[in-house]
Amino acid sequence: MFASRMTLLSCSLLLGACASTSDLEQTRAQLDQVNRQATARLSQIESRISNERLLEMVSRVDGMQAEVAKLRGDNEMLQYKIGVLEKRQNDLYADIDQRLGRFEGGRSAEPASSNAAAPAESVDAVQQAFDQALSPLRKRDFAQAVVALKAFADSNPNAPQALDATYWRGVAHTALRQYDAAIDIQRRFADENPRHPRAPDALRNVANAQRELEQVDQARITLKKLIKLYPNSDAAAKAKQQLTTM
Repeated sequence: MFASRMTLLSCSLLLGACASTSDLEQTRAQLDQVNRQATARLSQIESRISNERLLEMVSRVDGMQAEVAKLRGDNEMLQYKIGVLEKRQNDLYADIDQRLGRFEGGRSAEPASSNAAAPAESVDAVQQAFDQALSPLRKRDFAQAVVALKAFADSNPNAPQALDATYWRGVAHTALRQYDAAIDIQRRFADENPRHPRAPDALRNVANAQRELEQVDQARITLKKLIKLYPNSDAAAKAKQQLTTM
């Protein structure tokens, strides 16, 4: 009887052990499966993150390349504009030097003014003052030239050099790129003194200033007016050339 009970107990323990081992193995299998699924999911997430980062980096690189291309284009445009401005500035300086040379070389050939009867000392003093006012322009100190020439014209309104001072003051404003002031001075000079030797040049100065302000239509009108009023002048010949490029 006792042996039978022991046999039954042993069988029960053996079955329990088998059941426990089976459950453990099943649990381990489930854990392995969960681990595999988690690993696979993690790999998918890492791959997605990696791809997103790669796409983001590619997008950033494309954006940077586009920005660099734009900057290069802007730089080339600025270099072109600088070249154009430098050429115009050099042309302006050469033109001023040429006009000053003609002006100073032709002063002795100009007709005597209404003040010819004035004392020689007085005339010399006025001429000396005018030469002094014109000196900054020769030195390309245009800001000082504007001040000096205006002061001379204000102090000597009846002197024949006063008109020349006004004309050259307009030229100095042009050199300073103060185009509105240059247009106002040179336009009034040409309108009020149509027979003055520098009236044609004054109109061309107006047209050049209008062109710099991108007032191309007005510049064309001014150049055509110049050609019509002074067809045989050197300024008219230059105006005809300018019209072909505008």
